[in-house]
Amino acid sequence: MAKIQLYDDGMAFEALLLKATRPTRLVLFAVGSGGNPERHLHLLTALVEAGCTVIAPYFERLMSAYPTASDLGLRARRLQIAFDRIADTDLPAVGIGHSIGATLLLAMAGGQIWIREDDNLPIREEKSLKKLVLLAPPTGFFHAPNALSAITIPIQAWVGTLDSVTPQKQMEYLRDHLPTQVSCDLRIIDGAGHLSFLNTLPPHIKDPMIHRDAFLNTLAVEVCRFTLG
Repeated sequence: MAKIQLYDDGMAFEALLLKATRPTRLVLFAVGSGGNPERHLHLLTALVEAGCTVIAPYFERLMSAYPTASDLGLRARRLQIAFDRIADTDLPAVGIGHSIGATLLLAMAGGQIWIREDDNLPIREEKSLKKLVLLAPPTGFFHAPNALSAITIPIQAWVGTLDSVTPQKQMEYLRDHLPTQVSCDLRIIDGAGHLSFLNTLPPHIKDPMIHRDAFLNTLAVEVCRFTLG
């Protein structure tokens, strides 16, 4: 595990880079609003052990529940810069993300983000992504005609029944509005909240998930299976 320094128009930012010994997949991991990918280290380590080289940019914490176009544009741009850092082989690439990070990966796979009814946020499509794993992504950004019609790759989406940030109906919207030929494996986890997918919770946060360690182990196994399948 190493932190590397990357540059966005001359501005330095860091990314977590975990290299597999003999990689068979590349993974671009997009963190949620907290900005620290190390909170998902259990999952990222499992991916590396399964043969994935993983890169995950760090971001400043989003202070608002309603990120601006500038916030989202910066994150999308830096995700692309980070991916370009490892995308120097012909290995298949998978995008995995939590919360707003997962939303941005959907946009990088061809989804159209709408900040307002008349304000579409242009994000460069990354055609190298072959699959997506989405952990509790906010899907309200895609409530526009044909906003998801350009998605063509398989998706595994996870949501908890106790998630008040991105409730189950947001994942059902995603499943129901993807093109019919796109596979969407929707996993609805009883008793999980929005942050149940983090192995290290933010300070002073309690997770409603009762069997937390067992769930995180299952999550890692299932995400690795989908990523490598």
